[in-house]
Amino acid sequence: MAAVILACGALWCALAVGAGAFGAHALAERLDVRSLALWETAARYLMYGGLGATLVGIAAVQWPRGGFVFSGICLLAGAVVFSGTVGAIALGAPRWLGAITPLGGVLMIAGFLALAWTSLRL
Repeated sequence: MAAVILACGALWCALAVGAGAFGAHALAERLDVRSLALWETAARYLMYGGLGATLVGIAAVQWPRGGFVFSGICLLAGAVVFSGTVGAIALGAPRWLGAITPLGGVLMIAGFLALAWTSLRL
């Protein structure tokens, strides 16, 4: 599972770079300032989740019995939910999706807290 978390974390990072470039080049002329800022936030938080999951994957390889899987799953899922809903709203999806966005943020926070807790228990 550590390898899957590591690979997904790296993939999320690659997607974040692509999303940032897409926003800067393809969307810059098509979106208003607020929507473009939302898109940039989505790309940034996808990178945060990806970097965190990559770190978790590396830690899980180094310390296989450390119990890092929960942290990795929370970070990956949280990044998808948060960035997915914010990015969708930036592109014109219904505003009610904003009610789901905090769930992604809570998952990411839980993932980073679980990483801290698991690290302290090593």
